[in-house]
Amino acid sequence: MALPYDATPRARVEAEKPAVPQLFGAECRTTVTGSHVVAYCHNPYPETDRVSLHVECDRWWDIDSDGAPVDAEPAMTVRLTGRCWKEIRSVWVSHQK
Repeated sequence: MALPYDATPRARVEAEKPAVPQLFGAECRTTVTGSHVVAYCHNPYPETDRVSLHVECDRWWDIDSDGAPVDAEPAMTVRLTGRCWKEIRSVWVSHQK
């Protein structure tokens, strides 16, 4: 005897809930003017983000710099600055929990 599909017993399978991504990291904007750089980092998330500015100078004799880490607390904006003696090759901000 065959039962209709709706009447057949079925095993219930719980669907796995997708992992909720942990939102982290301040949004940083950098501006280079000549040999000076300024970065503003705003942290919209509830965890503190330690940000640090890194400046690579263009000339081989000019000293690259890694700025001291600064805590960007939740809903806080921090200002980071750096410079080279001459031209700047690249600038980036690192983040740490």
